[in-house]
Amino acid sequence: MTMTAECALSTDGVSKTYPGMRALDDVSLQIYPGELHALVGGNGSGKSTMVKLLAGVEHADPGGTFTIGSHTVDAHRMTPAHARSLGLRFVHQDAGVFADISIAENLALGRRYETGLAGRVDWKKLRHDATKLLERVDLDCDPTAILSSLSASSQTLVAIARALADFEEETLSALILDEPTAALPAHEAHNLLAKLRVLASRGLAVLLITHRLDEIIGIADRVSAFRSGHLVGTVEGADITHDKLVELIVGRPLSAVFPEMPEPTEDAGDVLTVDRLSTGPLENLSFSIRRGEIVGVAGLLGTGRTTLLRTIFGEVAPRGGTIAIAGRPLHAHSAGDAIASGIGYVPEDRGRDAVFNDLSVRDNLLAASIPKFWRWSGMSTKRETLEAGRLRTAFGIKAPDLSNPMSSLSGGNQQKAILARWLRLEPSLLLLDEPTQGVDIGARADIYAIVRKAVEAGASVLLVASDFEELARVSDRVIILRDGQLVAEVKAPDLDQHVLTELAYKG
Repeated sequence: MTMTAECALSTDGVSKTYPGMRALDDVSLQIYPGELHALVGGNGSGKSTMVKLLAGVEHADPGGTFTIGSHTVDAHRMTPAHARSLGLRFVHQDAGVFADISIAENLALGRRYETGLAGRVDWKKLRHDATKLLERVDLDCDPTAILSSLSASSQTLVAIARALADFEEETLSALILDEPTAALPAHEAHNLLAKLRVLASRGLAVLLITHRLDEIIGIADRVSAFRSGHLVGTVEGADITHDKLVELIVGRPLSAVFPEMPEPTEDAGDVLTVDRLSTGPLENLSFSIRRGEIVGVAGLLGTGRTTLLRTIFGEVAPRGGTIAIAGRPLHAHSAGDAIASGIGYVPEDRGRDAVFNDLSVRDNLLAASIPKFWRWSGMSTKRETLEAGRLRTAFGIKAPDLSNPMSSLSGGNQQKAILARWLRLEPSLLLLDEPTQGVDIGARADIYAIVRKAVEAGASVLLVASDFEELARVSDRVIILRDGQLVAEVKAPDLDQHVLTELAYKG
C-alpha cells in the first residue's frame, strides 16, 4: 500500500459529548486510498461513536471537520444523505441481510428493482446486475440461491457488495465496517479479511473496526487505537504486534493483562478432590486442587469442560465417583448446597445463566447474598445499597446508578459484577467458565486482577478457557481433557499455549 498525498477520509479535531460523558475528544485520523486501516479499542473507547458520526446518524460537537476526498464538511452537520453523497459506505455488525430471500433480491434492496413490460420486475436484469456485484467482491455463487445457503462470511460479502452497488471508483472514498467478524468463526473471519485485503489492493480505502486483534496482524496496513475517547496511537508494518496493540488499548503491557499469580503454598491442603468422577462425556476423572492454586482445564468443545464445573456446582448429577471439599465429601444436589460448601460459579453463558437483565445492578450484585439482608420487616434496602456501592468501588464496576438495570452495563462490567457477587461470599473454590468471553482486552485485565486478589486471599480456582494463551499465562497447571479422559497435565516450565494446543488436538 502506497500512501498518496490526498486522504480518502480524514477527521480533524472531532469530539462528541453525551450528558456527563466525553465519548470522543479531539480525534484526528487519516485513511488513505488502497489502505486497510483497522480501528481497535476497548468497549466505550469511542470506536462505534466515530462510525455513527461519520454515518451522520449522530452529530459531533461543533468545531471538528470531516474531509472526504476533496470535500470538507463540518462534522456536526454530517447527515446520512450527505455521507452517502460523498462516497462513504457502511456495513454494520448487523449487516441487514435477509436469510430467506435470494442473493439477488438482497443485493437489490435499497435500490429500485428494474422493471420491464407492464411494470413487472425484470428478473433477468436483476440476476445480471447481481452477478456483476458479486464479481466485485470475488464471490462466486448463484445469485438466485437463497442467502441462508451461504456461509456467514459470504453473507457479509453480500452486504459489502450491496454497499458498493452504486459506487464509481473515481468517487468512492471509503468502505467502513463495524465489527464484521464479531460473530464469525476463525476460518470464516480469515476468508472475509482476505477479501477485504483484495478490495483495498484495488485502491479502495477500507476502515475496519474490530476487537479481535490477532486477525488483523498481517492483514492491516495500519492500526489506530482508541482509549477513553482519545486516539492514543497508530502503528504500521512490523510494529503491528499483539503485545503492542494490547499496550495501546489498555495503557499497560500484556504482562499486566495477565498478572503473575501468587505461588500456591507447597504444604497447603487440597481444597478440591475429584476421584474417579464420571459425568457427561467424562469417565473416571481424578485430580485435585490445592489452596491458592489455579488449575486450568483445556479441551475442545464437547469434551465435558462445562459439565465438570456444573457437576461440582450441583447442577448435574454424576454417574459415579466422588467429590470432596477440604477433605469432606460434597453432596451437592443443588446450587444452594454448593454455595453452602464454599463454592462460587461464573458460568459460560453470562446472559442466560448469570445475569438478571431486568433487575437492577444492586440486585444482581447481591443475588447470592439475599439472606444476609433479610430482616423480620423485610429486606434492608439501605444496607443493600451501601454494600452494593462498596462492591462497585472495590471491583471497579462502571455503573453510574446502582438502580439502573443490569442490561445497561457493558459485557465486561457485567462480568465484574458477577465475580463481585461470588467473591463477596469469600468462596474457598471459584469455578470460572470462559470468564473473559465476549469482553474487551481492558476488561480482561481487570477480571484477572480480580482473580489474583481472590487467590491472594486464599481462594482456589478451576478455570475453563478456550483461549490457550490465557490458560498458559494464568494457571499454575493445566489438565487436558480428550475423548472423555484426562490425558495430560502440564505445569511450568512446559506450560505454553502451543503445548496445550497440541495435546488438546492430538488424536
